[in-house]
Amino acid sequence: MLRIVSLNLNGIRSAWSKGFPDWVATHGADIFCFQELKAQIPDLSPDMLAPPGYHAYYHCAEKRGYSGVGLWSRREPDRVVEGIGHPGFDAEGRYLRADFGKLTVVSLYLPSGSSSEERQQAKFAFMAEFAPVLAELMAGAKRDGREVVVCGDWNIAHKEIDLKNWKSNQKNSGFLPEERAWLSALFDQGGWVDAFRCVDPRPERYTWWSNRGQAWAKNVGWRIDYQIATPGLAAAAHHAEIWVDSRFSDHAPLTLDYDVAPA
Repeated sequence: MLRIVSLNLNGIRSAWSKGFPDWVATHGADIFCFQELKAQIPDLSPDMLAPPGYHAYYHCAEKRGYSGVGLWSRREPDRVVEGIGHPGFDAEGRYLRADFGKLTVVSLYLPSGSSSEERQQAKFAFMAEFAPVLAELMAGAKRDGREVVVCGDWNIAHKEIDLKNWKSNQKNSGFLPEERAWLSALFDQGGWVDAFRCVDPRPERYTWWSNRGQAWAKNVGWRIDYQIATPGLAAAAHHAEIWVDSRFSDHAPLTLDYDVAPA
């Protein structure tokens, strides 16, 4: 079995102060994918840089206290790749790839567009730049017999089932028709699979809750964190969990177990 966890930490140091390392020690994951580190390498403690039992890799943003992605693995990767090859977006620390034999795991933090129209346009620009990266990953998977999973905060709720108040959010970032159509194209034309939905078709299965109002208490959430995989790996998914028994962030850890050899 291969267990992969994805979590937007909303600040790695903040999550640590809320007991996240204790959860890591008991959860038994083979790979962790992190987003929104909000830290740079000098800010990280020794147990973040060398977590017990794991090899740790980070792609931090140049801007302090902003963005950044990480990946931990029990097995040392054969190769690690930072960035998508776009200097502006790579400076924000949004993509980290690790290869393990015939398995590729990516930690992704797709931009949010909720703060301003300028950031929404930056989100659209990233989506345009990232689509060919995904196409090349899929082409490489087919060519080389690889399996790939892109884990992270995609900042898009795909369908009405994926957020509580979908009617009132149709003109808001994260549920815009253009964003949803982009995800649909990845699935319908690009061949990618939403691995979570292979295992859990239920409504009200959310991974992010606003800090405003009583969104968490009332489960008024969004499912914007995904593990999007090649068909073979997605078909091997047999258990999914969104951890809500404790909170380390405004996002919840998303765990999927795959019936393949651990990386």
